[in-house]
Amino acid sequence: MRSMLRSAFAILALGYSPFASAAEVEEGFVRLDNGKSFEGWKISESPDSWSIEEGAFKAKGPRSHLFYTGDDKPFKNFELRVDCKAKNNSNGGIYIHTKFQDVNWPKYGHEVQVNNSYTHDPKKSGSLYGIVDVTEQHIPDDTWWTETVIVKDRHVTIKLNDKTVVDYDEPEGKDAFNKDFERRLGSGTFALQAHDPNSTILYKNIRVKRLPD
Repeated sequence: MRSMLRSAFAILALGYSPFASAAEVEEGFVRLDNGKSFEGWKISESPDSWSIEEGAFKAKGPRSHLFYTGDDKPFKNFELRVDCKAKNNSNGGIYIHTKFQDVNWPKYGHEVQVNNSYTHDPKKSGSLYGIVDVTEQHIPDDTWWTETVIVKDRHVTIKLNDKTVVDYDEPEGKDAFNKDFERRLGSGTFALQAHDPNSTILYKNIRVKRLPD
């Protein structure tokens, strides 16, 4: 017990709290959410699909996307970490290199899937949606995990906790994903997805570290 107390006091002496969130002790990262409000974020259609619960953005309701608008400088190369929890048979997503739009599924950027057991879509958590699809469920329902997305030029790495599930190089001159969506790397902001009224996803500790261009 005494050794535990000594360790705690040593941590405090260094300026850290033993109860600090991961985002507060990860060197070089900036947290994008505050756990209390939607400051720095903008909701598209169906704003009632979003609420805050236990310090997390809660997505439950008709299609809607929550866009990060707290920084005017686009994100190009970065490491993004998001703590996620999905209820059973729930679907969500994290968009990268996107930009705000009022309605519909985001046209720009890529979606990183958040889906552990959603039965209507075989693309599971960690998928670079429609590009590199993960079909194995790695995360149990109702459990917090960290989804990490690293973008460096034309390379994308996606991790579920410490497990790498996507390691992708985008070909030079890659065409659009289809005529309606521009699924290519570039730059932009981030967005979180509320997929449907029967899905419940929680997102928190959203933090990012910019990497050199």
